[in-house]
Amino acid sequence: MTHIDAWDWNIGKKTLPFERWKTDYVWVEEPVISPDGEQVAAIVNLEPGVFSVCVNGMQWEQTFDKAWQLRYAPDGRLTTLVSDLGTWTVAVDGEPWPDAYDYIWDTRFSTDGRHVAVAVQQGMQYGIASNGVLWETTFASMTDPTMSLDGHQTAAVVQVNDYGMADIEKFQAGAFSIAVNGKPWETVFVNLWGPVFSPDGRKVAAQVRLNRHEYSIAVSDRVWEKAYSSVWEPAFDQQNDSVVAPVRINGKWVLVQDETPIWDQAFVQAWHQNFSPDGKKLAAIVSPQYGRWTVAVDGTLWPTTFGGMIVEWLFSADSRKIAAVLKDEERWGLAVDGVAWGKTFDRVFSPVFSPSGDDLALRVKTQEGYAFAVNGSICSSAYQQAWDPIFSTDGTKLLLCYVDNGLYCREVVPVSDFEN
Repeated sequence: MTHIDAWDWNIGKKTLPFERWKTDYVWVEEPVISPDGEQVAAIVNLEPGVFSVCVNGMQWEQTFDKAWQLRYAPDGRLTTLVSDLGTWTVAVDGEPWPDAYDYIWDTRFSTDGRHVAVAVQQGMQYGIASNGVLWETTFASMTDPTMSLDGHQTAAVVQVNDYGMADIEKFQAGAFSIAVNGKPWETVFVNLWGPVFSPDGRKVAAQVRLNRHEYSIAVSDRVWEKAYSSVWEPAFDQQNDSVVAPVRINGKWVLVQDETPIWDQAFVQAWHQNFSPDGKKLAAIVSPQYGRWTVAVDGTLWPTTFGGMIVEWLFSADSRKIAAVLKDEERWGLAVDGVAWGKTFDRVFSPVFSPSGDDLALRVKTQEGYAFAVNGSICSSAYQQAWDPIFSTDGTKLLLCYVDNGLYCREVVPVSDFEN
């Protein structure tokens, strides 16, 4: 994986004639860009039933019956799911994996990009293939495939017991479990959802359904002793491997850590909890009253609530600040530590903090097109398409990638250009 410091951070713009591709092919699908912005790629159709990939105007030599889910790995390799003569595999920089499958989907990458995994259907059985190697054991059904941060572990919800469509007794006795690298847990459940790995990849936690009315959390095949009327996805504390999850008790949602409530307040709703980078703070999206949303940090609510929704949030790298994407009165906006930006937009994408946490940049959509915003100040240009901005490690520059007047543009600009 190329370190961000090795990218070209010289102030200036590079362009490629992206719009011209549309005259060279029957059609061109949605483009993607490499992590460093140096490459723009798209799946292209040459003729009926013939597809390939074009990168910076150069087409892969190999063609396929179909290609979809074009994605760059974090290390800059370009992957896509391809079909040839009715079977599917992964092509990496134009080279297909040796083995092919009946169907594949849901590409996953390790943090460094060295490991690539996909969900697989083979002979009406399901499993995960990582770097071209399928689990030794496959299953009758599979959902929620996931991968550990280092890419050495993969997991999914799998069906381990058979039951007929009307066999209610067998269904209620439990037919599902979690498989890690193809090996299922010994315990079976009525159902499970959302498996997540611990940061070191040694443990897996998941939401589990115990019976018709009760739910709980299971961690590496050990089920919490307490049952609840409902639960949401768990999260690991990276400092001690304990697990925090929102659970419903007496009609209200409470955050518990290893079954023990950790905040005094209960909520109409609580979810999407996570820890700060330094591991010292815990935040979550909460609804303190019906129809109002905010963020709670260590149990303390932001002073402002919002009427639509909060869809995502993140800590700054130094753990000092939190930014949240929100919708209020049918307009999208952003709030930092509870204070909303004055401007609203047709759409707001994932925000990015500078390494110091002092600046915040994001991609937005207005009536005129896509634009970039830094600390609430909007770039004056509007583009046909844009990607999320990236800060340099010293926080003084921004990498902006966008399509403008048919040109793909990779531009490095000083952050000071966005100052009011």
